[in-house]
Amino acid sequence: MRVSAKYLFEKAYGKFCIPAINISNPEQVHGLFSAAQKFQAPFIVQTTPAAREYAHPTMLLNYIKAAAKIYPDVVYAVHIDHGFESHIYDAINSGEYTSVMIDASHDTIEKNIERTKAIIALAHPKNISVEAELGVLSGVEDDLDIDEENALYTDPSDVEYFVKKTNCDSLAVAVGTSHGAYKFSGGKGLRFDLLEEIQIKLPKFPIVLHGASTVDLEEVKRINNAGGGLQNNAKGVSEDEVKRAISYGVCKLNIATDLRLLWLRIFREFFRDHNGEWDHLKPGKQYMQEIEHLLEQKFKMLGNKGKAHLYK
Repeated sequence: MRVSAKYLFEKAYGKFCIPAINISNPEQVHGLFSAAQKFQAPFIVQTTPAAREYAHPTMLLNYIKAAAKIYPDVVYAVHIDHGFESHIYDAINSGEYTSVMIDASHDTIEKNIERTKAIIALAHPKNISVEAELGVLSGVEDDLDIDEENALYTDPSDVEYFVKKTNCDSLAVAVGTSHGAYKFSGGKGLRFDLLEEIQIKLPKFPIVLHGASTVDLEEVKRINNAGGGLQNNAKGVSEDEVKRAISYGVCKLNIATDLRLLWLRIFREFFRDHNGEWDHLKPGKQYMQEIEHLLEQKFKMLGNKGKAHLYK
């Protein structure tokens, strides 16, 4: 059952969190929908501009539509992550997305409000919810590359004004996470003081964390043992931090890096251990099996495992 992200957040707030999974290929879609049906976990499936340019939006959306037929007992929303206006307009007009994200966080707050309001004016009449962003995350994700020194935390004194002016449905905040595998290489963690202030300013309002993969260090080690070159200071958001963040109104947690690390490890190890093997379907099948286990752990961590019945 395809629903709006806003509807998912209404029942999740303060109790559990909805995982938002970035996908770019059929193996990820298959694994995601299979895991969600098996563990009765509501979720958001996300496409990024880079993924849409890689596989074409029609192809990606048809992966999702096919998976919904194969796994009919799932509750999910379809979201475009970090969309530029051209991608968002296409997503809204496609009739397939139930929510979109406009990231104008690099602009001044007034310009951010202006751009966000323009998207909301198009989306809300079609019952499409809108996620905005206030504050800038560091790190690398797809075409996004921001120097750590220029990363800006969300100012809690701005959030109430921003939400009131834009009428956005959820807000992505910068409280210490970053994109990519090196989130906390400097030893810092989530700024719970900021999350607490934001919740006071925006009670019961859905907050979103981007760049919140956990980055399993065992996966990093195995990738490097199979010829990878990831730095040893790769570090993500701990499970304890994620669980604590839920109590501060975090209703949506974006996950992309962990799926990429799993893909990298499986394919590197497979072709290292099977010299002369050329069939990519074999490691692809292994990936679909292991992503199900990975996502079960995410569902447990976020508390959304077994919660699909709340939406039926």
